[in-house]
Amino acid sequence: MLRRYLTLPAPSLNRTLELLAFGHYGPPVLVFPSAGGRFYDFENNGMVDAVAPWLETGKVKLYCVDGIDHESWLNTALSPAERAQRHNAYRDFIVNTVVPGIRRDCETPDIRIAVTGCSLGGYHAANFALQYPHIFNYALCLSGRYDIEALCGRSDSLDVYFNNPLAYAYHLHGETLERIRRDTHLVLVVGQGAWEDKCLDEARRFAAILAAKGISHELDIWGHDVEHHWYWWRKQIAYHFGKALGAP
Repeated sequence: MLRRYLTLPAPSLNRTLELLAFGHYGPPVLVFPSAGGRFYDFENNGMVDAVAPWLETGKVKLYCVDGIDHESWLNTALSPAERAQRHNAYRDFIVNTVVPGIRRDCETPDIRIAVTGCSLGGYHAANFALQYPHIFNYALCLSGRYDIEALCGRSDSLDVYFNNPLAYAYHLHGETLERIRRDTHLVLVVGQGAWEDKCLDEARRFAAILAAKGISHELDIWGHDVEHHWYWWRKQIAYHFGKALGAP
């Protein structure tokens, strides 16, 4: 399969970030790394191999972007508000640099983009899909965390609130809600095994809010043997690529 290493300027972060792209044709999927991870994590942990049949047959393209979680949500030296502000700088990089870059690469200026990720990457996928449904039409969230205050601490900051899906999704209304209902679909996948307890609780709470709001979604709960681990995420992503894209 076609594999490319790319670098992209991130003016809001005052540096350049790295990215790996896989596949030569098909709808684009933006991949966020797991908690504190890097752009190469998806490849190094077998996730690219897990979806290789769809990549090799031109059913999909992957764009594995770098993350800055250790500078934002996982940075214990910063207050919750400061962490959120750092995340917002990353958000600007994604929306203003990565998205246009993907669209140029796909030679389609308005192509819709799916998002996925594991662990904190699942949080990013859900958060971006809800904030930018006109860009991101499908979010596959594997063992995601959806209560960002559970990671960074309680805060009165609006920057924290508007990046906390379990907080702001409850209050969605009007045209903002209608746009999400119309334009995007979220899939929340979680196991019931080791290290999945917080993910399971938050996925259930998040799914209940999405259901109450009439937002298109699926809550897919796997078995009690399914751990918070790449082994299971490889199986889950292949299963859901098959559902979304059909046989490779």
